[in-house]
Amino acid sequence: MRSCSIVQKLEIVRGGLEDYKELGHFHYRDEGEMTQPFAAIFAIRPVRRLEVQIGKKAVGVIVYTMPSPGLELRNAAMGNVFSGMDRVTRLSLMNKNIRCISRVIIEPRFRGLGLARELVRETMPKMKVPIVESMAVMGLINPFFEKAGMKAYKGKMPARCVQMTEALSVVGIEQDELIDAEKVQRKLDRLGQGEAEFIERQKKKFLESYGKRKQMPPGAARTGYILSKLTSRPVYYIWFNPEVTFGI
Repeated sequence: MRSCSIVQKLEIVRGGLEDYKELGHFHYRDEGEMTQPFAAIFAIRPVRRLEVQIGKKAVGVIVYTMPSPGLELRNAAMGNVFSGMDRVTRLSLMNKNIRCISRVIIEPRFRGLGLARELVRETMPKMKVPIVESMAVMGLINPFFEKAGMKAYKGKMPARCVQMTEALSVVGIEQDELIDAEKVQRKLDRLGQGEAEFIERQKKKFLESYGKRKQMPPGAARTGYILSKLTSRPVYYIWFNPEVTFGI
């Protein structure tokens, strides 16, 4: 590991479930326990001689799992290599050739140091498979997978999200502002009557697809929820290991 002095006091080592449990609550999709078996876990820990200074616990963790059977963007990334196969053959080939990055978690005090990128970059080759993949909702905002050498494939934005995004643009709220709900709400609060009524109609139409959420009252909470849907489009990432050949 490189970069600043604190990074030089850390090392990436084989980890275990205890490392994930220690840091899991910091993940935006915290689910308490792992919902599927893991293939490998690596942790970032202080080098042994510095444990007294900065503690013994892991400050970062990456979890690898077996691949999910059906991912539409995988087909696009791999040229439909698995199409036309029966289910048993397809699953066998996927399990032999692919591992999935399920979680990358950095303890908040150590964020902004490039540790997530290094965790991905340094551990992918250790899996000894030709393909490593991941799906990340936050990939559009924090593209550390790409910085680690993975290639991104972005899913198509649903038509309702396109329409809502364009409606916000009409009243002066651009796409790069959608990650800041408070800023967007302040702009909405300053709209004239005509523009405010236009956006209100668009919001109601957008929320028709979200069950009970369509009953949310106007305000910051509803705006935040809508923006979360506009910015949560999953991104598929893939890395091809140049040292390992795809096995049949």
